[in-house]
Order: sequence, then structure tokens, then C-alpha cells
Amino acid sequence: MAVHPSAGASPPLDRLIDVGDVVNRYFEVHPGSAPAFVGANAEERQVLLRRAILIRHGETEWTLSGQHTGLTDIALTENGRAAARELAPLAARASFALVLTSPLKRARQTCELAGLGAQAQVEADLREWNYGEYEGLTSEEIQARAPGWTLFTDGCPAGESPAQVAARVDRVIARVDGEQGDVALFAHGHLFRVFAARWLGLPPSAGGHFLLDPATVSALSHYRGIRAVKCWNAPLAFYP
Repeated sequence: MAVHPSAGASPPLDRLIDVGDVVNRYFEVHPGSAPAFVGANAEERQVLLRRAILIRHGETEWTLSGQHTGLTDIALTENGRAAARELAPLAARASFALVLTSPLKRARQTCELAGLGAQAQVEADLREWNYGEYEGLTSEEIQARAPGWTLFTDGCPAGESPAQVAARVDRVIARVDGEQGDVALFAHGHLFRVFAARWLGLPPSAGGHFLLDPATVSALSHYRGIRAVKCWNAPLAFYP
């Protein structure tokens, strides 16, 4: 499983990797090949590539400040937009049976700048966690109000519970299961962490174990008939 380590503040994709340089070097080594978001092995082809490719939106002002950004419809920063554009060369070579995006601007902008906006359908169940009274607050501010609080077990007052978010995620997973190919999803950090847990059949509280940075690509797949994580929290993945 390819993993990009998470440490402190999350840099945008363009600072994590020079995508253009990687693409150029890839074609030098593999002339005539086309890189993909995540390559498929023989076992995955046997399940008709019903994989979920998760693309978390890029940087916003609130990801920089550490504020919880649920339903506040904030736009990407210039760094966030640049990171999304770097995905376009790969998206142009990818083949998705379905592309779904959260209705929130930061996810839709990431999808559009990655070159998949024309194919995308807005899926309301991909919106970020409703943080209720905790919207716009930092973790430190929330802990001052509710010491020991954890999102994935406690939920948010006047917002959503973990079970409510899991129910939305389960509906999206059902859509992925109904497709005959890969599905690209553009959405949000906490929503995707619950998505990973539910993909594996775990309770939403297990989302606390899946750290996820902005402007990253993750792939959820299958292994011998069971759901599996192929790659998580990676800026980009190249396979010959």
C-alpha cells in the first residue's frame, strides 16, 4: 500500500511533488506508456475495476488555519488551484465509469481544474461533515469547550453524528458497487476517512485511523473477494 506520510500542516500537492518532472521522467523510462492514477493488477481486473478513487480537494484558507470547514462554502487558495491543475494530465488518460463530486465549491473546483468537470455529477452525500456548533472552530477551541472530544466518536452538537455520516457514505459506496468500472470521487477529508472505514466494513469511529491531507489521491479496491486499501494519502501514483 502506497502511503504518503502526514506530518503537521499539509502542503499542497505542487509542493509535495513536481508532477511535470515526474511525468517527463516516466515517459523517458517507459516510452509509449501512459501513467494512471492507480494501476490495476490481475485480481482487480477480475472485479471489473469497481474501485473508488478518492481525490480530496486542495488547500483552502481554513485548511491553513486549522478551522473545521463543513458546510461553509469556501473556495480553494491559489496553491489549492495549482495542485488541482497538476492532476489534469493524469485525469486526461484515465477512464472512469462515473465521476462524482461534492456540491461544495472547494471539491467542485478541484474536479473542474483536474479536467473532469464535464463528466462529473454532483452527489449531495459527498458533502463534508456538518460540524454544527463547531463549524469554523479549531480543534483547540473545541477541546476548550468539550475536553476529550473526538469527531469520529462524538459527532457535533447541532450537526451530524458519526452514524449519520456513515449512512451517507454507505449510499455512495452502493453507487460505486453498481458501476462497471472505476469511480472518481471528489470530496473532503473527514468524509473520506469515514468512507475508508465503511469500505472495509468498519464502524465510522475507525475513520480516526486514516489520516488524510489536502490534494491527495487514494484508491480503495479489492483483494480476493474482500474490500482492501490499495493506496492512501498519496500525492500521485504512477504504474507502468
